[in-house]
Amino acid sequence: MFGIGVPELVLILIIGLVVFGPGKLPGVGKALGQSIKEFKQANSDEPKDEQKKLEAAKIDSDKK
Repeated sequence: MFGIGVPELVLILIIGLVVFGPGKLPGVGKALGQSIKEFKQANSDEPKDEQKKLEAAKIDSDKK
């Protein structure tokens, strides 16, 4: 996981707790998780779109 161990994760959590406070930290975590999910989804959709374009181009060239 990016070379991050348990001590580093604990340090990041403590810094986040100090910066955002205990009330906002769950909301920040949720927003970060959604952002990562959308980024991964966008990256996985791109090759599918390219594959569809290639297949459409192949079908068009076969019709000619």
